[in-house]
Amino acid sequence: MNSEVANVITKTISNHDEELRSLSLKIHNNPELGYEEYKASALLADYLEDKGFAVTRGAAGMPTSFIAEFTNGKPGRRVAFCSEYDALPGVGHACGHNIIAISGVACAIAIKALLEQNLLGGSVSLFGTPAEEGGNGKGRFLQNNDFQKRADVALMIHPAPVDSIVGPALAIDSAEIEFFGRSSHAAHFLARAVTRTQLVELKSKLEKCFEAAAVATGCQVKISWLPQGPTEGLCYKQYMEEEGVMFPSPEKASEITSSSSDFGKVSYALPSIQPAYKIQTEGPNHTISFEQAARTKNAHVATLRAARSLAKTAATVLLDSNVYKEALEEFKRGKSQ
Repeated sequence: MNSEVANVITKTISNHDEELRSLSLKIHNNPELGYEEYKASALLADYLEDKGFAVTRGAAGMPTSFIAEFTNGKPGRRVAFCSEYDALPGVGHACGHNIIAISGVACAIAIKALLEQNLLGGSVSLFGTPAEEGGNGKGRFLQNNDFQKRADVALMIHPAPVDSIVGPALAIDSAEIEFFGRSSHAAHFLARAVTRTQLVELKSKLEKCFEAAAVATGCQVKISWLPQGPTEGLCYKQYMEEEGVMFPSPEKASEITSSSSDFGKVSYALPSIQPAYKIQTEGPNHTISFEQAARTKNAHVATLRAARSLAKTAATVLLDSNVYKEALEEFKRGKSQ
């Protein structure tokens, strides 16, 4: 990455440090459950509007969602970020959505600055995604084709007790199952396991079950595992390492924490990354300890460091056709099974 682009990203996020901290604390101090995040959504949408974004509120039929967009009108690729801001019942922002919210804002305003200075062409969108905690907010955006219409790549980050290129999460693959015989039938099926190795074993067992069902009913079966999948980090790891971050092995990261996220659905629609970044905490996500950690200055500093790296990753996708091509090919190919 050339130094001018990197400097604009760093300076832009630094110049908004205090404002971003204020947004984070206001959201943390007023936890709202999924699809009830009226204050958090309005706070973020108003802020982005003041910064010159075109903001659509209540997108995809969700009153507490928004999409903030900016383009310089020049040809180029399109990047999207996500902000989450819903809380958990009884434990508030124990998943750190207050800092996820400002990470998306920080990345969006950094890319907007690059577009305004004509250092790159294309567009940036920030999706305000409600109800991540079981409410399928991002899924409703996808059903409305909002991501697909606005982005070539989607990026977001998530706080955790550990740094990880791929956020520690359940391994999931989906398949289309087609039976041919007296009457044809097709269905989609989701396989889920704790690790990719376990998922491979599970998929083999499932295939045998479907094949046995076909034999028992006098049909033939066609099983097509969908090829799309998450994109492995792009160049985020490189930029975090330049910030002094050291990553544990994926196996070690998985031992420390695991989670699930509706951002996984986005990764099946377009090339996407959701790395995890470390904040200092005495407990894992969804605990009182993590809720307390998510409001600390340490967590804020870690969030802006990760946001700088994610914004640099997005800028690289916009500037380097080879990086985007590799991401797109990996997305189409899917993760190794």
